[in-house]
Amino acid sequence: MLIKILITLFVPLIVNAYSMQELFNALKNHSQTKSDIILVEKAEMYEELADAKLYPKINIFVQYDYYNTPMGMLPIPPNELLSMVQDPTVAQPFSQNITREGVAFSMPLFMKSIFTMADKAVVMQKSAQAKKDINLLKNEALIVGSNANFIYLEALQNSLTIKEKSLLETKKTLQIKVDNGRAPASALYKINDGLNQIHIAKNNINLEKRKLISMIYSLSGIKLEEPVSMHLHGEVNKRNGLASLEPLRKKVFADKLEIKAKKEKLYPALFAQGSYVFSQGSAYNNDERVSETYGNIGVVLNIPLLAMDDYSDISLSEVELRSSEVELEKMRDELQSQVEMLVESLPLLSNSVKLYKQSIEDKKQLLKIAKLNYKTGRLSTEEYLRYEDDIVSTKAKLYKTEAEVIQTKMQLAVIYVNSIEEMIK
Repeated sequence: MLIKILITLFVPLIVNAYSMQELFNALKNHSQTKSDIILVEKAEMYEELADAKLYPKINIFVQYDYYNTPMGMLPIPPNELLSMVQDPTVAQPFSQNITREGVAFSMPLFMKSIFTMADKAVVMQKSAQAKKDINLLKNEALIVGSNANFIYLEALQNSLTIKEKSLLETKKTLQIKVDNGRAPASALYKINDGLNQIHIAKNNINLEKRKLISMIYSLSGIKLEEPVSMHLHGEVNKRNGLASLEPLRKKVFADKLEIKAKKEKLYPALFAQGSYVFSQGSAYNNDERVSETYGNIGVVLNIPLLAMDDYSDISLSEVELRSSEVELEKMRDELQSQVEMLVESLPLLSNSVKLYKQSIEDKKQLLKIAKLNYKTGRLSTEEYLRYEDDIVSTKAKLYKTEAEVIQTKMQLAVIYVNSIEEMIK
C-alpha cells in the first residue's frame, strides 16, 4: 500500500500560477463559504435574542380615550374624593376625554423557558459552526478531487502526444515503403485513422478539462489554465470517529432543548411591571383643565391552567425530534458503510497503481519489439497499432487510479473531519 503519494504532471516541470494553499484561501473568501458564515452569524443572533428576553422592556406611550360617561384620570382615595364632591368649585379628575402619556416597563423575574431557549441557541450556534467547517472541507475535497482529475487528464493528453509522435515517425517510414511499392497504401490509411483517433481523444479531454476548470472556478473564483502540482502528506486520522455527523448530533440535542423549553412555558412565571402616567382632560363638573400624575410598580405571577395550542406545539416538536433522530441514525449507517467501502478500496487501488506501473514498463518493451517487427514486415499495421493503443490505455488507467486514491482519501478526510490543508500541499 502506498504510504505517500506524490502527484505531479507527467510532463517537463511547469511553473504553476497558483498553489493549492492559494486555492484554499480563495475558497474561504468566496460566496460558497460566505453563505455558511452568514448562517453562523444568524445562529449567534438567535443566542443574543434569547439573552435579550431577560432584560426589561421599557416603552413610552401616548394614549387618548373617549368615554360615554366620565371616568377617573387616576385612582383617588375616598377621603380626597369626598372633599372634592363637597366643593363644586374644585375641578374633579373625571372626564369623558382623557389624554395619557407616560412610561411603562415589564421584566421577567423567573421564566425557566428563557434560560433553556438560550441554551438551545448556543447549541444551534455550535451546530452551524460545525456545518460551516464541514462544508468547507467538502468544498476543499472537491477542489482537490477536481485538480487530481485535471492532472490525470493532462497526463493522459501527454501520453497521447507521445503516441502521436510515435505514429508520425512510423508514418514517415511507411510513406517511403508505399512510394517504393514495398507496402500497400491501405497501411497509411490505418495510420492516419490512428492519428485522427488521437485528435478526437484529445478534443474530448479538452472538453472534460473545461468542466473541471469550471468546477474549481465556481468554488474559488480562480480560473486555472493548467493543473496545480500537489503532494499528499500522511494518512487519514480516524481518532475523531464520524465527526462529520456533529452538526446533526447538535441539532438533535437542540430539538430536545426546544421540547424542554416548551414544556417549561407551562410552569408558573413571575414578572415585574410598572408605569408612570401623566393624565389630562376637562373636569366633568366645571369643565376646567385637570392634569394628574401617578405611578405603580408590582409583581405578577402567571400560572397557565389550560393552553391547548402549547400542548399541540409540544407534540409537534416531539415528532420533529424523532425525525431528526432517525435522520441521524440513517446518516450514521450510510457513513459507516461508505467508510468500510473506502477503507477496503484503498489498498486495492494502491496495489493497482503498482501493477499498472509494472505493466507499462513491460508494454514499453513490447512496443519497441513491435516497432522493430513492423519495420521488418513481420507485424501487420493493425497489430502494431494495438501495441500503441495498449500502452496508452494502461497509462490512462494508472493516472485515473492515482486520482481515485487521492479522491478516496479526501472523502475519508471529510468524514473524519481531518484538515485537508495539512494533508495537501
